[in-house]
Amino acid sequence: MRSDYLFTSESVSEGHPDKVADQISDAVVDLFLGKDPEARIACETLTTTQLVVLAGEIRGIGIYDSDKEEWFPGVPEEVEAVVRATVKRIGYEQAGFHWKSFEFLNKLHGQSAHIAQGVDAGDNKDEGAGDQGIMFGFACDETPDLMPATLDYSHKILQQLANDRHSGAAPFLEPDAKSQVTLRFADGQPVEATAIVVSTQHKAGWDEGAKDAELKAWVKAAIAKVIPAALLTDNTVYHINPTGSFEIGGPDGDAGLTGRKIIVDTYGGASPHGGGAFSGKDPTKVDRSAAYVTRYLAKNVVASGLARRCTIQVAYAIGVSAPLSLYIDTHGTGVVPDGDLETAVAKVARDRLGGLTPRGIRVNLALNKPIYSATAAYGHFGRVPSGDLFPWERTDLVDDLKAAAGV
Repeated sequence: MRSDYLFTSESVSEGHPDKVADQISDAVVDLFLGKDPEARIACETLTTTQLVVLAGEIRGIGIYDSDKEEWFPGVPEEVEAVVRATVKRIGYEQAGFHWKSFEFLNKLHGQSAHIAQGVDAGDNKDEGAGDQGIMFGFACDETPDLMPATLDYSHKILQQLANDRHSGAAPFLEPDAKSQVTLRFADGQPVEATAIVVSTQHKAGWDEGAKDAELKAWVKAAIAKVIPAALLTDNTVYHINPTGSFEIGGPDGDAGLTGRKIIVDTYGGASPHGGGAFSGKDPTKVDRSAAYVTRYLAKNVVASGLARRCTIQVAYAIGVSAPLSLYIDTHGTGVVPDGDLETAVAKVARDRLGGLTPRGIRVNLALNKPIYSATAAYGHFGRVPSGDLFPWERTDLVDDLKAAAGV
């Protein structure tokens, strides 16, 4: 593993068009899981100028009658209401994209019976994985959240700006924004921020003269609240709205689609990604649930001191409940051989998580709840577990892993 290098990650705000799409899709997931915890949902969203389109497959008691191929009464109206409420919460009340007046098309329909027969549990089989695929989890000791520092700071800069906008402290800010943080690492740890990029949408006129200077000073102050002072040096280069004016943003400035920000959602490029998006999917989809459980396991490995960095991969076949493989790489930082750690993790997974079957993951992490809207902006990982939210961020497997590894 390299010890001295530059590394960069980016994030996008809740108002970025792709994130608007993710949040709408997960708001629909939460609506349906609130009606039927066993609902099957694959909701894709398209956003563009004054338009939101939903597409995908669904199944659930009190939601959609697949036999009759029709919605239960009142559900379509609830879907539209939750979509508009999501856009309103984000803050879009612009001529090119307004929560009250955009055109809305709901093209969700019933789930394929061929998929259902492979996924559902039966008399002679457990619930199968919703699709084939590979999923990765990762953790490292660069931040208290056990996340890559470049991504952690990128997320938190935008969260700070969003908080300032929602509170009214920075009324000149609009919802769309992007950030990017480059850090210099020495001996594997961040020692200096070499470059920070923030582009934020703003109200008309805030790209000129004194107003522009005030906006940039506000953004720079937000950066200073997030990134440790020791990392901000005379060598740090700031690029704040480097192209100039950024008045037209969000879906009016660029079309958005669910699932186009998977690296932002996960580890900022510091870890591999299996390729599957999370938002819009119920937890029977291992793209989502297995990515959560591998993060859970990797985070507990690092929290236990068994490694400073940990990557975990699992693989599934559609309709098959047990994972096909489990792979662990501690990048030369493990205190026990990686093969021994795989054995220990597999044991803990059997004892605590149902052997990483889709149902075992869902039941033991309590994923069949409407908890997903909170995940759809500022990352699915590195968040603070609270109540039902972000159960995969707990570090309650530490003692089990140490015992299984003989440490």
